[in-house]
Amino acid sequence: MAGDFLKEVLLEKQKSLKEAKRRYPEEELRLKLEEPRIWRPFKASIGVRGKLHIIAELKKASPCAGILREDFDPIQISRLYQNAGASAISVLTEEKYFLGKISYLSQVRKIVDLPILRKDFIFEPYQLYESKFFGADSVLLIAEVLKDGRLSEFLSLAKRLELDCLVEAHNLEQLKYALDQGSEIIGLNSRNLHTLEIDNKSRSALIKYAPRDRVLVAESGIKTHRDYESCKKLKLNALLIGSALMKAKDIREKFKQLVEGKPPKTKIIRRKKI
Repeated sequence: MAGDFLKEVLLEKQKSLKEAKRRYPEEELRLKLEEPRIWRPFKASIGVRGKLHIIAELKKASPCAGILREDFDPIQISRLYQNAGASAISVLTEEKYFLGKISYLSQVRKIVDLPILRKDFIFEPYQLYESKFFGADSVLLIAEVLKDGRLSEFLSLAKRLELDCLVEAHNLEQLKYALDQGSEIIGLNSRNLHTLEIDNKSRSALIKYAPRDRVLVAESGIKTHRDYESCKKLKLNALLIGSALMKAKDIREKFKQLVEGKPPKTKIIRRKKI
């Protein structure tokens, strides 16, 4: 993709936020959030030691690959994810490039009892209220987007709203900033959000500087059982996997293949004797 994707998507989000605020004013959201709600702790679910957890992602399209799944049914897919053994579900809500919808959060919440992560480009406090209102238990925050101390402000507000935060870092500078700001769940993203290129070696380099008392999540470029095993050796807590599952004909079988390394089932065709 030509140009700077991160700048482009943030400009687009600024436009779409105006419409969101018109439909659901912040004051209205705050009042609604005073009603009792059940929180499903994201950090606790993916932070249990002794297992490499899977955060399975609902994503219809991507800016790199276009449409990932024509028969995209968030309700059916979320059921498959839960039955396959996912520890949490990530829901992409960005509309233009990923064809997401914020309404998917509430739809999925009614179907599964797993923690739900809202994955989007969050840069205004309004989006935290919005995330909670629509049913998220946690949100993705991008260290590079929330610079100059803004990240700690968002972490503080999220805590008051009972939202866990997966804070994404791509390089050492971003990782150090995320840690200094008090991030408890760190996403080590192999994808450069400006160019959209993936470098899985960056994850191995960053893990050396990540404290083991934090919950560590690998993001992007996880497609095979070999990738799964590589992350397991790095002693990560969880993997966020989207495109590989979305492209699979049989999602449940692909999930099993990623974790266990078993090849997909093939039908045996028996020839009739002549």
